[in-house]
Amino acid sequence: MSEFLSFDFESSLHRVREGLWMFPSKTAADGVVSWWLNCSPEPVLIDCPEITVEVLNDLRKLSEGSNPRIILTNRYSHGKVSQLSKELEWPVLLQEQESYLLPGIELLQTFSNEDKTASGLRLLWTPGPTPGSCVVHAPEPWNVLFCGRLLIPVANGRIHSVHTPKTFHWTMQQKSLEKLRSWIPSNSLPQIASGQCSHLFGENKIASWDAWEQKIIG
Repeated sequence: MSEFLSFDFESSLHRVREGLWMFPSKTAADGVVSWWLNCSPEPVLIDCPEITVEVLNDLRKLSEGSNPRIILTNRYSHGKVSQLSKELEWPVLLQEQESYLLPGIELLQTFSNEDKTASGLRLLWTPGPTPGSCVVHAPEPWNVLFCGRLLIPVANGRIHSVHTPKTFHWTMQQKSLEKLRSWIPSNSLPQIASGQCSHLFGENKIASWDAWEQKIIG
């Protein structure tokens, strides 16, 4: 057993809907939320969950018979991704400005402004929360926007851009939001899966596009 698998607890893998699962944080209300999307031909794990024996078992079951990829949306979502990539032999994709933080990953791939995976997921660089933040849009039949830290759930089931102590560059973040609005197809209106605080959405775990009140907090 790998040395980083030194503890265990009951799995909290949550099935959100067909093909979409969530790994919530167990340590803090504002901790990282990770997502598994069972898209073909290349499923993806978006951001790194807390690593336990149960989480690894869940990932192995979800990925059986496929060749997944890990996508990281911001530097606070990296967690123990180096060990996870080595354990499962999955490649890791992230925006190039944060690749220096993961020098030990052999299967590391980067992109600059935009990218597209084998399953048709579209990636957009949205700096502000961190220098290499990005979002991932899974088009139909999923139609979900994985927004990392760019949009954060707040009270009453709403989701906003929030200026926090960890925000890298607030003005840049506002420009990224403008870029995102024009990048998402106007007829798409995807559901929004944040990288934080999913408990504020109750059992749904994801927000509707209308839950994004496009105003500034901070």
